[in-house]
Amino acid sequence: MTLTLIVLFLTAILFAVGKLRSDIVALCAVLALLFGGVLTPEEALSGFSSPVVIMMAGLFIVGGGIFQTGLARMIGTRLVGLAGSSETRLFLLLMLTTGVIGAFVSNTGTVALMLPIAVSMAAATRVPASRLLMPLAFASSMGGMLTLIGTPPNLVIDEALIEAGYGKLGFFSFLPVGVVCLATGVLFLLPVSKRLLAPHSSESGKGRRRGNSLSALVEEYGLLKHVSLCVVEKGSPLVGMSIAEVDIRGRYGLTVIEVRHAPTANSRVIRNVSQDVAAPDVRLHEGDTLYLSGSEDEAARFAAEYALDCSRLEPSEGGRGGLDFYHIGIAEIVLLRQSKFVGRRLAESGFRSKYSINVLAVRRDGRYIRTDLPEVKMQAGDVLLVQGTWANIGRLSNDEEHWVVLGQPLEEAARVTLDYKAPVAAAIMLLMVVAMAVEAIPVVPVTAVLAASVLMILTGCFRSVEAAYKTINWESLVLIAAMMPMSVALEKTGVSALVSQSMATTLGSVGPLALLAGIYATTSLLTLFISNTATAVLMTPIALSSAQSIGVSPLPMLFAVAVAASMCFASPFSTPPNALVMKAGQYSFMDYVKVGLPLQLVMGVVMLFALPAIFPF
Repeated sequence: MTLTLIVLFLTAILFAVGKLRSDIVALCAVLALLFGGVLTPEEALSGFSSPVVIMMAGLFIVGGGIFQTGLARMIGTRLVGLAGSSETRLFLLLMLTTGVIGAFVSNTGTVALMLPIAVSMAAATRVPASRLLMPLAFASSMGGMLTLIGTPPNLVIDEALIEAGYGKLGFFSFLPVGVVCLATGVLFLLPVSKRLLAPHSSESGKGRRRGNSLSALVEEYGLLKHVSLCVVEKGSPLVGMSIAEVDIRGRYGLTVIEVRHAPTANSRVIRNVSQDVAAPDVRLHEGDTLYLSGSEDEAARFAAEYALDCSRLEPSEGGRGGLDFYHIGIAEIVLLRQSKFVGRRLAESGFRSKYSINVLAVRRDGRYIRTDLPEVKMQAGDVLLVQGTWANIGRLSNDEEHWVVLGQPLEEAARVTLDYKAPVAAAIMLLMVVAMAVEAIPVVPVTAVLAASVLMILTGCFRSVEAAYKTINWESLVLIAAMMPMSVALEKTGVSALVSQSMATTLGSVGPLALLAGIYATTSLLTLFISNTATAVLMTPIALSSAQSIGVSPLPMLFAVAVAASMCFASPFSTPPNALVMKAGQYSFMDYVKVGLPLQLVMGVVMLFALPAIFPF
């Protein structure tokens, strides 16, 4: 028991100090208990096979698919657009939208999504962003209480109930509690945020995200002014020919930016964009659309000779007429003085044959060269606007002796949403929620989440499996998996029984409400220093044992743990959402104390009455 308490104490201190990553601290704690003989190897590693951990990994992927397809942004933008010029309506819509999204997606991801929307709406309505961003962060945590999957503490208490033989919680068992949390937060923050979150003179613009650099490049180089769209009609001589056989650049001086295949325009329900770089071996088919950069007269001559339906690309066009960067992107490279390409014509460079890259334009001394590109002789310092698949653009960084790639092409690719897959992501998310919510469907939650995460990958909501894995917050998963054996150690050594017996004797003798208050207060206090998930893992067995010792239902006690662990607002470092909005809202530490601490206390008082009413003792 002594060793377990020492490890627990040191773990809590290290969590609070924050010098070491939380997952490393948790792993060190498990190793200490393992080497000390408190845990067996099987017990020490049991957390890594827990359904909670597996489910969380799947939820990270599902949430990543929702973000990558732009589905969440689409929903959020449309809902927030209803606010008009009313600050109160804007506040309510932001809180409710964030809460609803937070019910299905991690609170960190929810804030990352809603932050730019909130800042832009604040600017449009001339409402100080500082009045919105902290409530936004709090709403994401409140929304997590609406569903079983909204926040990790919910999953922790669900597993504890299953293991104790009380059965599993339903997907919407948390809904009444979440509604109370969200309502309390809205009613408290609506007047308080206006009074205590004063606008900062320096906040304007600082919280805004930079514009899309791809769009900026398109505008800077004037690509939309020099692009024609030519559709290969039925019976055209181009059908079946390759790009090399047509020799569009040699005969017409036109650069084929992209070949977009017919299914893009034909599919109405589930679109599937198919983009090809104009490699020499790409063959053309009926219905294909060629994006051509160059002279409008030459494009018209090309269209006449091959019976094509050609039109000029307009900046306002969408769909078929838009320059999209789903699989094909653009980037800038700067030629170095020692590059072997200096002095060569672009036609001799081998960009297309060696790198499968097209050169769309050249920037030299403030001028932009877009015509007769094959004959342009490259000079040191030239900036080349290149186009190709994201993978091939990324490969250019390997030849740093010749050029420097500006920006981070692969990071830029990760920001481009596959918005044509949004209906697919919506359908998958809906099926997952239905499978978890309807008890008549014989699918356990972890199976539904895993199936949804695999479907997100198989249906193309991610560019690659690697992109899906990158959405998983491995630090959080390792932290939870490593902290779960701590609860086993507490039970094995009798610490849980001792603490629960003490709480039951001192508080339980007064009544179950006093015990509930003690559990809530202890959990809320711990969450100020260690993560909400770790707190839930530690407090869940204590709350369960305490309830059993005085003979009352464990439900209100365990829900008190879940709520108190998630409703931590008094510090910018309590939860990731609080930290995310700190810089954008120009908040100080005391701003969180002034607004978050009273809210945390009010939430605790409300829960002391709401939880017994929803889940009687």
